Amino acid sequence: MATAPTPDTRPQRNRLRPLIWSSAGLLLLLPAVAMRFTSEVNWTGSDFVIMGLLLSIACALYELGAWLSGNPFYRGAFGVAVVTAFVTVWVNLAVGMFGNEDNALNLMFGAVLLVAVLGALLSRFRAAGMALTMRATAVAQVLAAATGLVVGLTMGSTGQGGPGVVYQAFLTAAFALPWLVSAQLFRRAARAAELE
Repeated sequence: MATAPTPDTRPQRNRLRPLIWSSAGLLLLLPAVAMRFTSEVNWTGSDFVIMGLLLSIACALYELGAWLSGNPFYRGAFGVAVVTAFVTVWVNLAVGMFGNEDNALNLMFGAVLLVAVLGALLSRFRAAGMALTMRATAVAQVLAAATGLVVGLTMGSTGQGGPGVVYQAFLTAAFALPWLVSAQLFRRAARAAELE
């Protein structure tokens, strides 16, 4: 009888570690280089600190996923989830999913990420539970997009929303796709664990 899938006790080493951390460092250097060639990019010291912190958290989270399991599907699923969460935070801080970065509607995406975090903790990072969590996160993402669309269209009649909100809602809903990809990869990792 197969036992419930759990993260591996001590998986193989993380061969992607140098690539992950060096890519994060290069990504942090891009704005510094771009500022030398264009006035369109104008980062302050605090922008670099915040981005460095976000990249460090994302890399550390991927390290956690790699430490939890040596299964390539599990690691891939964890990586997709981390990248999706990182891009969600980055977009919200830079330009905002709806309107601009100061729009209160963008706070909904903190709730989307909270679904992912709480689900991961409640499932104790087990692959089957993580698959359900990522599906729930995708649903939360679509609900946030739909809420933003309804509120934006309602405000459009008063001049604060407009047709651009439909485009923003579509792009925001598209963020559900990587959550679903992550769910599918976690599901495959759970199946592989059941066969062991």
